[in-house]
Amino acid sequence: MQRCLDLALLGAGSVSPNPMVGAVIVLDDQIIGEGYTSPYGGPHAEVNAINSVLDRYGKGAQDLLAASTFYVSLEPCAHYGKTPPCANLIAGLKPKKVFVACPDPYAKVNGKGIEILRAAGIEVEIGLLEKEAIWLNRRFFTRISQHRPYVILKWAQSKDGFIGQEDKQVWISNAASQQLTHRWRAEEDAILVGTNTARIDNPNLTVRHWKGKNPTRVLIDRYLVISPEAKIFDETAETIVFNAKITDWQGHIKYIELENYGLYLPQSILYQLYLMDVQSIIIEGGAKTLQTFIDAGLWDEARVFHSEKELHSGVSAPKLTGRIQEKRMISNDLLSVYVKLS
Repeated sequence: MQRCLDLALLGAGSVSPNPMVGAVIVLDDQIIGEGYTSPYGGPHAEVNAINSVLDRYGKGAQDLLAASTFYVSLEPCAHYGKTPPCANLIAGLKPKKVFVACPDPYAKVNGKGIEILRAAGIEVEIGLLEKEAIWLNRRFFTRISQHRPYVILKWAQSKDGFIGQEDKQVWISNAASQQLTHRWRAEEDAILVGTNTARIDNPNLTVRHWKGKNPTRVLIDRYLVISPEAKIFDETAETIVFNAKITDWQGHIKYIELENYGLYLPQSILYQLYLMDVQSIIIEGGAKTLQTFIDAGLWDEARVFHSEKELHSGVSAPKLTGRIQEKRMISNDLLSVYVKLS
């Protein structure tokens, strides 16, 4: 099952809004097939694992599959979507046993895949590495259960507790941390900044120091004061602008007017993104924007780089209360990862 989880991670950044899933097929304590979910719209992990056996063993594959044990990191789907139900495919092969790490909470699955397997006379065991499997697909589970994207806060702060300086761009984290940030961008659906960050830093918000797709850029700009020449509007990625003036679609830029703009702003933004199938988002700044989501309790994970650099004055870093999930050095920066207390 750990191999399933490792395989599933290979789909990071390409499968959303589907979950990341890995599948392994074992016969006589040997792996004879494995797979993970293809980019969105393509075959699921179970199909890829089965096809790997068919490709390798040809005519004898059916007998091998029937004598095998399947391991899957998430309950096989039970509905027709972009692809046929995986549960039906596995049921038709009649393997000896299927291990499922955790059920799928999506309403069209949610136990139905397991029912299909058991109705076919297949033994099913649930819960192997369940906690690890849920953490792996925390974005998917959050979207299904809370009807909003999984929210990752990210910032770098100086040794004396500042996130930046007024009306001046300041680099706080080191080059390795900046490259890691670009990797993170490639793994999530969207990235968000507020007006001041867009104005002062003029960021691209793209993946330039890592391979992968650019996230959808999200800008909070109440009165549309950011220049059309700003980098956030270039054609390297889609951009969504939440504002209080217009709703319009201009090529790769979507303007979305929010009614009662000043009320429940984080909630409104996240719900609109949920409706657009955005499963995860990184919020990169500035301090006011980050604190707004923190104060609303609308965050799941915070990734904070602590630099040795001192600024002596400037904009104070956001304040949050969370449980430390991880600490590690990124060159000479200390990365602290927090998760929100439940």
